[in-house]
Amino acid sequence: MLEPSLTVTTQDSSISETSTETKELRVPAFSTNAEHNDYLADCLIDDALAPTDSFVRRHIGASSSEIQQMLMAIGCDSIDEMIDKTVPAAIRIKQPLQLGEARGEHELLQELKAIASKNQVWRSYIGTGYYNCITPPIIQRNILENPGWYTQYTPYQAEIAQGRLEALLNFQTMIIDLTGLEIANASLLDEGTAAAEAMTMAAGLAKNKGNKFFVSSDCHPQTITVVKTRAIPLGIEVVIAKHDELEFDKNYFGALLQYPASDGAIYDYTDVIAQIHAQGGLAIVAADLLALTLIKSPAEFGADIAIGSAQRFGVPFGYGGPHAAYMATKEAYKRQMPGRMIGVSKDVHGRPALRLALQTREQHIRRDKATSNICTAQVLLAIMASMYAVYHGAEGLKRIAQRVNLLTATLAKSLENLGHRVTHQAFFDTICIELKGISSDEIKARAATKQINLRYLADNAIAISLDETVSKQDLADLIEIFADEETAITTNSQSPIPNHLTRTSPYLTHPVFNSYHSESELLRYIYRLQAKDLSLTTSMIPLGSCTMKLNATSEMLPVTWAEFGNIHPFVPLEQTQGYQILFEQLEAWLAEITGFAGVSLQPNAGSQGEYAGLLTIREYHLHRGQTNRHICLIPTSAHGTNPASAVMAGMKVVTVNCDNEGNIDVNDLKSKAEKHQHELAALMVTYPSTHGVFEESIKDICDIIHYYGGQVYMDGANMNAQVGLCRPGDIGADVCHLNLHKTFCIPHGGGGPGMGPICVAPQLVPFLPKHPFNGEPEQTTISAAPWGSASILTISWVYIALMGAKGLKLATEVAILNANYMAQRLAPHYPILYTGKNGLVAHECIIDLHDCKAIAGIEVDDVAKRLMDYGFHAPTMSWPVAGTMMIEPTESESKVELDRFCDAMISIKQEVNAIASGVMDKLDNPLKNAPHTAETLLADDWSHTYTRNQAAYPAPWLKEHKFWTSVGRIDNAFGDRNFVCSCLPIEAYE
Repeated sequence: MLEPSLTVTTQDSSISETSTETKELRVPAFSTNAEHNDYLADCLIDDALAPTDSFVRRHIGASSSEIQQMLMAIGCDSIDEMIDKTVPAAIRIKQPLQLGEARGEHELLQELKAIASKNQVWRSYIGTGYYNCITPPIIQRNILENPGWYTQYTPYQAEIAQGRLEALLNFQTMIIDLTGLEIANASLLDEGTAAAEAMTMAAGLAKNKGNKFFVSSDCHPQTITVVKTRAIPLGIEVVIAKHDELEFDKNYFGALLQYPASDGAIYDYTDVIAQIHAQGGLAIVAADLLALTLIKSPAEFGADIAIGSAQRFGVPFGYGGPHAAYMATKEAYKRQMPGRMIGVSKDVHGRPALRLALQTREQHIRRDKATSNICTAQVLLAIMASMYAVYHGAEGLKRIAQRVNLLTATLAKSLENLGHRVTHQAFFDTICIELKGISSDEIKARAATKQINLRYLADNAIAISLDETVSKQDLADLIEIFADEETAITTNSQSPIPNHLTRTSPYLTHPVFNSYHSESELLRYIYRLQAKDLSLTTSMIPLGSCTMKLNATSEMLPVTWAEFGNIHPFVPLEQTQGYQILFEQLEAWLAEITGFAGVSLQPNAGSQGEYAGLLTIREYHLHRGQTNRHICLIPTSAHGTNPASAVMAGMKVVTVNCDNEGNIDVNDLKSKAEKHQHELAALMVTYPSTHGVFEESIKDICDIIHYYGGQVYMDGANMNAQVGLCRPGDIGADVCHLNLHKTFCIPHGGGGPGMGPICVAPQLVPFLPKHPFNGEPEQTTISAAPWGSASILTISWVYIALMGAKGLKLATEVAILNANYMAQRLAPHYPILYTGKNGLVAHECIIDLHDCKAIAGIEVDDVAKRLMDYGFHAPTMSWPVAGTMMIEPTESESKVELDRFCDAMISIKQEVNAIASGVMDKLDNPLKNAPHTAETLLADDWSHTYTRNQAAYPAPWLKEHKFWTSVGRIDNAFGDRNFVCSCLPIEAYE
């Protein structure tokens, strides 16, 4: 039965490009919520979205009626009114973004398939650290393509991340075993940046404190370029030569050696490493993991640090990434090693439990004293590589390596029989051929007829790298390219690895690498681990500043298409026309969204984006002859990566105070800008602020920096609150990086992959990162591959195209609405620390938990652990303000989920009040003992003063679905005192 109609006031500006007039919609009141929702969906959303398979309605979690309910709850009649009260009018864009209409999923994927078809998937034997490989289908389907793995967050809350932590511990154990060194981290971004990180690590550790760093000319070219970029701002002199042609002195703090060399040669580095050590330096070896199953480990000839890539362990080319790099070193250097390490500790019940170890090394704590700005890893890819080792085991990996090695030996013998010269007689998978009687151009032409890519060197030489995918027919095709006529394969069963370099030490002996070789056992192991981890498949992950939003299936599908995944990063550009179209369109879209003139897609993490942006500013000042500009102003509320990135870019950090409202203290900023006006290089600012508000003075802040000759770097971590409403370039910023793994839907993958492209104003365009592969000058090269982790750029491309200009704007508006709705619900129980001038927040809010400690002795950590009993991941804890939680709901969550989280937080506050009033014991209560495992709840003895039901089911929805933690609260201090970062004996888990 219809009730009297309702009047809903809205403004066309939220759904129309042309009209901004207020109008009334006569909306009949329906007898069911479903009818009401459908009608309002037509009014508020369908007007902006033409496709029948509307993606926007599925991306945005709240229905139209829920949007109206939330608006009413925060005292606003419309979205436009809320935005007017939230975002300063001075920075609002006047025209809609020029991105076109939203697209349907089916239609768009067909279009992208057509673009992908312009990529040519040739057989590539280029090598240089990138190899084709076979991704076991069980790993592709159940990890790479599984949202239970790719939507997890960084494992800071270890109790709900035990599965992923175990997989990463397996990765570390694999690296430790193969390199022979004592500890390893849980992955780095790529081999080039791992080498650069190792260089700065060695600079801090070396006894001689010299400023020269030796890089062997046998290293991969892209690695050399990345290292040179990193060295320049730090005043490190890079010397490039053959490793056996240089006399080391005390000015060399370290050396980087490739093993096997980039052209395939295997050298014994024992003597050269002894020379480095004699001068007080450290030896870094970039080693191929598959080769290490057959050749001596780096530790056996004295390496201090080993780095490299795990790409060929089951991770596709991806036109350059994402791939997991690795680093291993001696335990004595554990506090200087960059990146994350997984450590073994124990929980309150005495059972082994895993966690991120030694977090005091991280830049969030050490800030400008940090040795690295790395705040991420390549977790999902490291997990794939570790599962590849679990799948094959030591014997399986060795068989793959032996086959590759013997195929390479057979190719070498066959080409020698044709009259060509193989340069090196000791090799693993790569040979260098000096051509006789034919030019490399002719070989290139012949190879092209078979759609084969080789590596063409100077002096009429060619390098060929084989891999596990090579078949007998592939080998025959390769030999035929070098022959004038069809010729027989000359089989060579003699390994080209000399006896004194042949590996004899064991590896991968732990039971985990010897137990899951059948598909059924591995499948069960993968799902056992997945069940120990909370991901977006379980519940919302409301982490402030981390934007854990929907990673839609349609966005993810193209990542594993062969046209995107099976392309080597150094193939000729004419073979990647599909990728070039995608890059060009994505760059144009990001430039439009940010209001900037130029874009670089090269940085493959947010931290790399920060670094790239600051280097661009640095190059700009140097080009203008202002070598004195080296001061970087950074607010005290900034991300911890900001000061670390500034130091890496050769800048000195000067902090700027914030006022009592959490805003930048403009007077302090002006005072310090004036004081350092002759040295001022940049300001790093996050917008909306790290405190979750749109600062009204942002334009004035930018004007002050420009007046004193500096450039404004805007951290794009909070871009999810800007898209479609305002643009960094219009506000006054000169450069910003974008976390594509936040705002633009690339999933977090448990702590990586990520992408952090930078967008810049016109004056900075000439100084964007370059890459030698593209024939560009060696200016700044940030990542090993020209376009970073290219294959996952497809995700952001799909997201932007599916949403369209209006959909993206609506997403931003709903993200802000959701945050304000949650703030309104939680405010009576937890004070909201900062709001804008109209009492509203941006896309995130900070709740103050100091009262919990004051009245009941409950810490932030207790609330975080208790949330696990409710099936939730905690918000960001004690950052940027100690004793608080920063909550960001994103636009993808429904009102039902927002309410469920708010109900959990309110219920926890009621428990706090019960402790304060004496109803619950101050020491023995559900918060102090959280999280509660099923094992403890099912134990015969229950000695607590509260009931099992209170512990396990504090909310009614938990009886329908309950996420159980597999361990109790973890003892972090024990893990740091008793540091272990490799798999424990199996008995430890019994």
